[in-house]
Formats: sequence, structure tokens, C-alpha cells
Amino acid sequence: MKISLNITAAPYSNQAHLTALKFAEAIAETEHQLARVFFSGDAVYVGNSLRVPPQGEEDFTARWIDVANAQNAELILCVSASLKRGMLDKTEADRYEKGTFNITSPFIISGLGQLVEAGIESDRLITFGG
Repeated sequence: MKISLNITAAPYSNQAHLTALKFAEAIAETEHQLARVFFSGDAVYVGNSLRVPPQGEEDFTARWIDVANAQNAELILCVSASLKRGMLDKTEADRYEKGTFNITSPFIISGLGQLVEAGIESDRLITFGG
């Protein structure tokens, strides 16, 4: 079964983000495939390369990167949510003539079409929100 996730909860704001991450990690232990994870709203903060979790707290960014690498899954940050929150990749930084960008790879910025496509191409699209 091909599974995609839609996450709207910010990292560290409530249990929903951690639950989504643990669910994604658990998929690797099954015969199912995690295809795409779409982050919207405050969830896009997980792709910020400048975030440093306090000592003793979970590093959600590193764990999502591990999930993506282990399962060959796409990590998509909603473009409108990202831009509103000052989250830019190199392409968007160049487009808006900003001197720097702060999205860490393999996270990429894209539009809602990626979420729609995930819903069409996956057997399940599961939303975790706060």
C-alpha cells in the first residue's frame, strides 16, 4: 500500500507532529511504502535549516530526513505557508532577490498540487493536524 501524509501541526507545538513522525517511521517496518509527506501551515518550520532543538529535545528535522532517505519519500513544504513564514529555498530566494535561503535538503518547496497528486496516486492520504 502506498501512503502519503499531510501534516499541519508545527514541530514542538503539540503531539500531532510527533505522532505523524512515529507513524512514518513505523511504515518502514511494514510492507507499505511512504511516498510523500506534505507539510503545510506551521508544519513547514520542520524544514528550517537554522532551527536548533534544545539539548535533550527531539530533532524532528533530522528524523524526517532519515525517514525520507530510508523510504525514498518526498518531503514537500507548502510554498504559500513557507513564504509567509520566511522559509525560502534557493529558487525562491533568487526569485524574491533575497540574499540567503534556509530550507534544508531533502525538503523542497512546492504547491498544493503535490498534495492533490499524493491523494490521487496514494492508496491512503492521512492528515495529522493540531
